[in-house]
Amino acid sequence: MTSTSTIIQLDGPGVTIDDVVAVARRDARVRLTAAAVSRMSASRAVVDRLAAGSDAVYGLSTGFGALANVSIPPERRQDLQHALVRSHAAGMGDPVEAEVVRAMMFLRARTLALGFSGARPLVAQAMLDVVNADIVPVVPEYGSLGASGDLAPLAHAALTLLGEGEAFVEGRRIPGGQALAGAGLAPITLSEKEGLAVTNGTDGILGMLCMAIHDAADLLDQADVTAAVTVEGLLATDRAFAADLLALRPHPGQATSAANLRTLLAGSPIVASHLTDDSRVQDAYSIRCTPQVHGAARDTHDHVRRVAEWELAAAIDNPMVLPDGRVESGGNFHGAPLGFAADFLAIALSEVGAIAERRMDRVLDRTRSHGLPPFLAHEVGVDSGLMIGQYTAASMCAENRRLAAPASVDSLPTSGMQEDHVSMAWGAVRKLRRVVDNLRRILAIELVIGARAVDMRAPLQPAVATGAVIAALRSTVDGAGPDRVLSPELTAAETFLRDGGPRAALAAIDVTLQQG
Repeated sequence: MTSTSTIIQLDGPGVTIDDVVAVARRDARVRLTAAAVSRMSASRAVVDRLAAGSDAVYGLSTGFGALANVSIPPERRQDLQHALVRSHAAGMGDPVEAEVVRAMMFLRARTLALGFSGARPLVAQAMLDVVNADIVPVVPEYGSLGASGDLAPLAHAALTLLGEGEAFVEGRRIPGGQALAGAGLAPITLSEKEGLAVTNGTDGILGMLCMAIHDAADLLDQADVTAAVTVEGLLATDRAFAADLLALRPHPGQATSAANLRTLLAGSPIVASHLTDDSRVQDAYSIRCTPQVHGAARDTHDHVRRVAEWELAAAIDNPMVLPDGRVESGGNFHGAPLGFAADFLAIALSEVGAIAERRMDRVLDRTRSHGLPPFLAHEVGVDSGLMIGQYTAASMCAENRRLAAPASVDSLPTSGMQEDHVSMAWGAVRKLRRVVDNLRRILAIELVIGARAVDMRAPLQPAVATGAVIAALRSTVDGAGPDRVLSPELTAAETFLRDGGPRAALAAIDVTLQQG
């Protein structure tokens, strides 16, 4: 899988998380390789041969799910594939985000390109044509159980290929056929096995998981940054982050976070100011144990990334068309691996937010902040300072705790007990996306609070690295002063994090954080 400028060559194998993000969010265009077309054509030849025979083959000459024992005559098999798509497009609720739909269709084309689904090359090409034309099928949020993958979401996306359903084009919601015609595209007609091939995959779950992994990588670095700023704001020590001390417990993630904290705090006049004549023996857990919590989240993130990479190398369909001519039913569509991973990452990221909220609370409490005014107020009593910012962070921490409850343990049987154990992975990754967004907002609040605390330590100065981040933040978020409407400043700090502001500020002074 290679990317040249904005064109991604889809061969089937080799798709990366960055490729998914590029297609989903950066409007990268996708082109099938000749090798992918060749594999799909060979796989299709197997299906054509079996379709011409008299043997019952699931999805070719039989019904689906609990109806797998119903034989379908040859003259009705095209109708069977179209009926499958229409009947499975049973979702409800608001449409999912455009980036989710783009990622899902790209990843479904990826599986078809591997040549184990028996779909003609024109089906994968039709999916990519829709993506490349910036047509976004309307896919309701509710309907997938992660059972046979994302049946309902993929069926809604497939309706557009047939010239049916609805799609967004330049923000307008229009009939699917109109969307195709506007882009100079024609509907396709599905043949044997292809209704299954376009609906039977974990592609929506995987696409969302890939984007959450991508976002979480930045957030874990940013959590180290906001924590370092808070360390200075609280006149805390960096001695608990020493390399030899951390090496006594050789978890790779905590070593990475501790190294980042040492880098960010290197040469800090604020930290150096209380190396002597400080009565404190040790800092609170929310400061001292930052590398352990952030590091455990990094290790979780690393595991989840590997799970996603394994899935990006997988052929997900049922039945599978094998090179020796067999067509075998299996269970590769089950979303359990992705559901477990999404739940695990949601738990870890929830705790990164929880420890950040505890750090900021210490900064705002005059009994624990070592000399700072209550709530960092400009005129104590008249002004409330940043008091309510912590309330907002606490509300999102509380929501994250609810969202951290695993979805993947909540199976409900479907399809007349044929699908008697399902993964609920779609729900797991939907809530993970909310945890990611909440964590970004929590860290934005910590950065605003920590930066004001550092400003109030003047004339003491922060480290070069943390100082650069604070200076960059000040381009959109003002420092201490009389009370003003706080929400726009917190939103500006959230945008600062989303746009990679800390990374850019550090790069400008040649400081690079470790990512493990």
